[in-house]
Amino acid sequence: MSIRKELFGKTSKGEDVFIFTLENANGTIAKISTLGAVLVSLFTKDREGKFCDIVLGYDEVEQYEKNKPGFGATIGRNANRIRNASFSLNGKQYVLEKNDGNNNLHSGFSGYQHRIWEAKEKETTLGDSIEFCYHSLDKDQGFPGNLDVSVSYTLTEDDRLILHYKGTADEDTVLNMTNHSYFNLAGHDSGDVLKQKVTIYADYFTASDKEFIPTGEILSVKGTPMDFNISKEIGMDIESNYEAIVLGKGYDHNWILKKEENEKICLAAKMEEEVSGRFLKVYTDLPGMQFYTANFLDGTERGKGGCYYQKRSGACFESQYYPDSVNKKEFPSVILKAGEEYDTTTIFAFGVKEE
Repeated sequence: MSIRKELFGKTSKGEDVFIFTLENANGTIAKISTLGAVLVSLFTKDREGKFCDIVLGYDEVEQYEKNKPGFGATIGRNANRIRNASFSLNGKQYVLEKNDGNNNLHSGFSGYQHRIWEAKEKETTLGDSIEFCYHSLDKDQGFPGNLDVSVSYTLTEDDRLILHYKGTADEDTVLNMTNHSYFNLAGHDSGDVLKQKVTIYADYFTASDKEFIPTGEILSVKGTPMDFNISKEIGMDIESNYEAIVLGKGYDHNWILKKEENEKICLAAKMEEEVSGRFLKVYTDLPGMQFYTANFLDGTERGKGGCYYQKRSGACFESQYYPDSVNKKEFPSVILKAGEEYDTTTIFAFGVKEE
């Protein structure tokens, strides 16, 4: 294995941005930027041994400074939505930015994907790794407490990209992080993913209103277009008149993942592309996963190599706590207590299905 560090460019403030490249003996390559701890590229091979980049993204630092779709982004402090952009903690009300109607999405306009992270190269028993660290000040984005947070990317010899998140704060705060990569197993510039197949290992999802905020109701997927327990094409039910699909304009929902008792990391989802033979498996220790099918891309985002990303040209598997958990006591808690450690792992495992 090897790690390479290269200058990616400069921000509008003149800050240097570097890209770190991880490569294993199979030729699998992951490129991650110090701007946003963003996964910029991921090259994997198909059944003929040909490599291509399977995550959507940009060629230039200037584009990542904006990055409205959140391509490859490390999301923090809080992934997904918070109703009315506010919450109460320890008897005190906190007000956040309203960047999604009346609500807060992915922590507002100044999310962690727009920050410069400190990078450390590491050797681990699993493979070479890059750890990205950030110090978030008290009241940053409106959240309480000084927070030290990190995300490490480790590429193993068996083609697993391991994302390990850690965090500690000096006050009780909210911490719920995720990765927002858009995967297209036929190649980032190959068009929509509607014929690619997905399995989601979940029997229930959190119902949401027209603003994508959970109502608190837990619904069964059985007999609905939300059921991915048996592998099916993404496009099979994406235009159905099922209420959740209509409100979400496609798939943009949180699934409650199955987990066996005493099982720390579970298999959350699988994605497959027939022509290339590529597959992706997603493992996580988190209770939920937002499956999002790029419903809001519209062909105006110029991506890598000058391509333009159309609607549904990628799929996101955002492992996380449930949306608006901070306002719903019945949901798993996103509160990180002062002095305690946030510690969570998500794994993207890649392979090729033989004919």
